[in-house]
Amino acid sequence: PAFRRFQRGYYRVYLPALAADWLQGPYLYKLYQHYRFLEGQIAILYVCGFASSVLFGLVSSSLVDRLGRKKSCVLFSLTYSICCLVKLSRDYLVLAAGRVLGGLSTALLFSAFEAWYVHEHVERYDFPTEWIAVTFSRAAFWNNVIAVGAGGTADFFAEWLGLGPVAPFMVSIPLLVLSGVFAVKNWDENYGKKRAFSKTCGDGLKCLLSDHRVLLLGTIQALFESVVYIFIFLWTPVLDPHGAPLGVVFSGFMAASMLGSSLYRLAVSKRYHLQPV
Repeated sequence: PAFRRFQRGYYRVYLPALAADWLQGPYLYKLYQHYRFLEGQIAILYVCGFASSVLFGLVSSSLVDRLGRKKSCVLFSLTYSICCLVKLSRDYLVLAAGRVLGGLSTALLFSAFEAWYVHEHVERYDFPTEWIAVTFSRAAFWNNVIAVGAGGTADFFAEWLGLGPVAPFMVSIPLLVLSGVFAVKNWDENYGKKRAFSKTCGDGLKCLLSDHRVLLLGTIQALFESVVYIFIFLWTPVLDPHGAPLGVVFSGFMAASMLGSSLYRLAVSKRYHLQPV
């Protein structure tokens, strides 16, 4: 029962944050198009977000450990809320600054929350370490469900209610505030080991160059991610002229992703024993 309560406390903060993130997926390109920006200008805005995510991703672990995991989660709620509010502006430089903030927020989302959970699970509560996988697998399941629902919700506010492509971003803000408030009220602070950023990067580079399998795996993943990012940029301008409901299409993508994860888990289960080689 104590573990279940602890799990629920984590999900109350983490799942609204994920929902806010997914809500912004279907209508980002459409919003910039609505503001009359050219495809090349929109591409630069996308690159600003992706580059920011890469740069902040390098320092996010060190930043989270020094600042505190709980404070970092609250900082995520604040920066992502500002990122959403910025979408109301039609100024190109303001929107570019918003994309940079979005990159910082994404880096925090995928580092601070899990780091906080692992520390509390092991250090404060001393639950069995194998239970960590239980929490994260359930979080992954709900993440997929939320992603599918986010597409329909975004479509409802943008198209059905006629509020336009900026509406999903405004709907994200209450969810981000809710996540931050729950973190402030219910979570205790914890910190990581303070290591020099240069040492962290040096260790990572050494690991990368010392084992060719790590380098090969990184290269393959980089190539795959590049294809995904090109797809993320192009699917809206390809489908939108044909009147496709963008939110519903996005839900379809997320449902297909969920199906792929389920098929993989089935393939490597004890029943089928299909193992990567």
